[in-house]
Order: sequence, then C-alpha cells, then structure tokens
Amino acid sequence: MKLYVVSGLGADFSVLEKLVFNPHIEVVFIEWLLPEVGESFPHYVRRMAEKVDDSEPFYLLGYSFGGIIVQEILKLKRAEKVVILGSIRSGKEKSKLMKFGRLSRIPKHLPVGFFNEKTLTTYSFFRKFIDPKNPRILNYFRVRDPHYLKWSIDKILDWESDADPDVIQILGDRDIVFPAKNSRPDYIIPNATHLFPSTRHRQVSEILKKIFV
Repeated sequence: MKLYVVSGLGADFSVLEKLVFNPHIEVVFIEWLLPEVGESFPHYVRRMAEKVDDSEPFYLLGYSFGGIIVQEILKLKRAEKVVILGSIRSGKEKSKLMKFGRLSRIPKHLPVGFFNEKTLTTYSFFRKFIDPKNPRILNYFRVRDPHYLKWSIDKILDWESDADPDVIQILGDRDIVFPAKNSRPDYIIPNATHLFPSTRHRQVSEILKKIFV
C-alpha cells in the first residue's frame, strides 16, 4: 500500500524522517510546488494531487499545512485512511491568532519581501508557525521562497472546511500553532510542541503503525 505524505509549510521531509511505518508501506513524499502567480488554492491542490495514483488503494498523511493539503486532496481522490499531524480538521479549530490574522487581513497586505527567512525567525507573529526554541528549526524549513511563504500563510488563514469524520487527527499538547484545546484529536502526544513528529517520533510511529496496517 502506498502512503502519500505532504510535509509542513516550507518544510522538507527531514522533520518526518524519523517516523517508522510497517514494512509493507511504501512511502511516497509529495514535494511542495511553488504556486503560480495568482493561483487559486483549488488549482494548486489539483496540481499536488496529480502525484497521487488513485488507480489503486492508498493512504494519505499530512503534517501542519500538509495536513490541510491532504484533506483537500481527499475531496478529489478518496484515500483508504487519512492522518493529519499537527494540523486542523476544520476552520473552526484555528487559533485566536490565526482568526485575528484572517479578520485583520494584515498578512495579505504585507509585501512579498516581508516573508523572508530573517522575518520568519524574528517577528513574533510568524514565530507561532514554528518552534523557536528548537536549535534545528531552520534545518527543517528549506522552501523559503517569499512568494510561496506569503501565499501559503494566506491560504492557511483563509482555509474553511467542514470536518471530515474519517480524518484521524494527532496533536501535541504543547502545540502553539494548532492548540489541542481547539480540537478533539483522536490522539494527543504529551509534552509535545508543533515539531512532535521529530521530537516524539517513537510515540507517533507506534500510533501510525496501528492505523496504516
């Protein structure tokens, strides 16, 4: 069985590299695509979904923004099982900070040049999207194209969807990006920040082995 995986906003797959799956699972990582100028979110999702072969049964796994992406792919190509790590099942689960960002429209009106590596690690608003205390944080975030970052944050803030009961949600209890208190996760990883797929990989792997059988 193939398991298609989408990582977090701007992140490569090193944040998920410690996860261990059952031996018969074939993991296929879907690389982030750079959005086209003026590209709509549905069109972008369709391009990402092209990597998924739905001529045979498959699973989906998404981390953070990748969790939102796989849920949108699910609407186009129905997977046997879907798991989201450190992500939300509906717009109702967004943090107060994200709801404020959407209502204020501040991120949308910021220039593209604002969304660079220095800004993302300095300004408190965007530090909410990462774990600033982790010394390896920038090792995980390799896609730093300003247009991609601005576009992605804008789409996260705007995303609204009804929760799909078939989507399995795993959250860390200390996640400041998507706080567990705003959701009803199927699994909660204790003492875990947003980077729990890396920092609590053994616990997460055991859960995933039970789901992706």
